[in-house]
Amino acid sequence: MMLISIVGIILIQTFWINNAIEISKKQFASNVKSALKDAANNIEKREFRDFIEENRDFFSHTQNPKNRDLRTYIFQKIDTVNNEIFTYKQSTLIDNYDIPEALKNNTGIKNFKSYFSKREKEISSLDVNIQKDLKGKQKFKATAYSELPAFTKLEIEQVYKEVAPSKPIYQRVSNEELKASLQKELENRGIDTPFEFAVFAGNYPTKLRSKKFNNKQKETLTVPIFNNDLGRTKYYLKVYFPDKQGYIFSNIKKPLFMAVTFIILIILVFGFALYQMIKQKRISEIKTDFINNMTHEFKTPIATINLALDAIKNPKIIGSKDDILKYVKMIRDENKRMHAQVENVLRISKLEKNQLDISKDVVDIHDLLDDAVSHVELIVKNKGGYIKKHYSAILSEVLGNDLHLTNVFVNILDNAIKYTNGAPKIDIYTENAGNNIIIKIKDQGMGMTKNVQKQVFDKFYREQKGNIHDVKGHGLGLSYVKKIIENHNGTVTVESEKGKGSTFIIKLPLI
Repeated sequence: MMLISIVGIILIQTFWINNAIEISKKQFASNVKSALKDAANNIEKREFRDFIEENRDFFSHTQNPKNRDLRTYIFQKIDTVNNEIFTYKQSTLIDNYDIPEALKNNTGIKNFKSYFSKREKEISSLDVNIQKDLKGKQKFKATAYSELPAFTKLEIEQVYKEVAPSKPIYQRVSNEELKASLQKELENRGIDTPFEFAVFAGNYPTKLRSKKFNNKQKETLTVPIFNNDLGRTKYYLKVYFPDKQGYIFSNIKKPLFMAVTFIILIILVFGFALYQMIKQKRISEIKTDFINNMTHEFKTPIATINLALDAIKNPKIIGSKDDILKYVKMIRDENKRMHAQVENVLRISKLEKNQLDISKDVVDIHDLLDDAVSHVELIVKNKGGYIKKHYSAILSEVLGNDLHLTNVFVNILDNAIKYTNGAPKIDIYTENAGNNIIIKIKDQGMGMTKNVQKQVFDKFYREQKGNIHDVKGHGLGLSYVKKIIENHNGTVTVESEKGKGSTFIIKLPLI
């Protein structure tokens, strides 16, 4: 249930992240297109203002100019400059200012008036910019154009739409103006990222383009520019953003970062909870084994003590001093055995709480190894095995506690005996490595798997040989070994292979 919930939350979060990215992409494209349209409109308005200014003499000296008068004036000027002849066909609407026959029905007049009203509003807006741009020019009367009738302005605009396309595109707008206009409109919409642009005539690029514009770029946004009086054009402004993805992600990086962070946090918490559950289950099993084994270990000496006490009470035994002493010794030995087991448990508990006082003096490792061997040598011989010493270390003195270090070596030797089928065969090696002494205790016993090697120094852990009680002990020996060696600023590791024995390697710093 927890796993299903976590996966569900992650899927929902992923969906919302993808949704946010898609919305951001659409918003970006919409803002860019709006910016491109406004930039194109600004350039067209600027060109129209230039057109008015270029022909200011005509407006200054002509009262209520007609379309054909302006045409004649402009084309004569073009003829004079370019030595070219232009012929244009005049329409009935432009020549006569009258409404054509086709529009004289009610519906046509209504549509025409609607169109005229819309265009008049656009021209009124344009007048403000024209007056602003031409303000202060002494050779041109700024109010002359603005005072013209709206219908006349429509004629002038139409002439502009006819004349403007006669110029090459690069004469109508420059790269610098195009880039500046685009950058301004993009910044007005909060888009601050590098862009590349180009103007195309149909499918063919013009001279208007940024240096790094790539014709093969697929993710371009396109808007028409320089529409004629029919709303058509052959020019298209194309723009793309090299770092579009980075910009989009930067805009949603905060919510994206928070979403990803919480997803990772949820996964980590779930993983940690699962790990703790498995760990607690394993510890619970190990402690149960420990309690069972402890009960078994105490049961045997208690039973032995009871038998000894019953024997002493026997009239036949009570009169024999030797028999009584024998049973008393048996009771004392079993009592010591139980006491030693309790001490082992208490010692480990104090070690973990740093309550065990370990005094240190100068000790010789070879002497401690000899002492440890003497504790188990008789058991090894009784089983038909051997312990061989290979002391190669020249320097062997360390700062340590002789009792605890001896117990460390005894514990390792005791394990080598317990986990050997048949006669124990043990070799002890010492050598110097830099400022350290290395002690290797090698046996030819059962060996360990890689998984066992990872857990062998854990508290309460014991590798089973079959029945839970077939190996004596509480699983505290090697945990105690590790704690003592670390307390002496050393390290202990194990190298083993299943069925081929184990080698415990202890490294301690020399004085």
